[in-house]
Amino acid sequence: MADTFIATALQDETLDALCWRVLGRTESVVEEALTLNPGLASQGPLLAEGQDVILPNVSETDTVSERALIQLWD
Repeated sequence: MADTFIATALQDETLDALCWRVLGRTESVVEEALTLNPGLASQGPLLAEGQDVILPNVSETDTVSERALIQLWD
């Protein structure tokens, strides 16, 4: 299993939106994607349409555990 793969950005997509669309999460993935793609942060918040971005391969065991729901009003 490869440690990374390439995803293609949609029009007006941000890196965190790309991570959410492709991987279903953003926690710790966005930071790793920035490390894998030097210079990506200097391009601004929007990715170019069709831009290839290297993303980390996230396995099912890497998913974040569920957090307890806090209700403000009972």
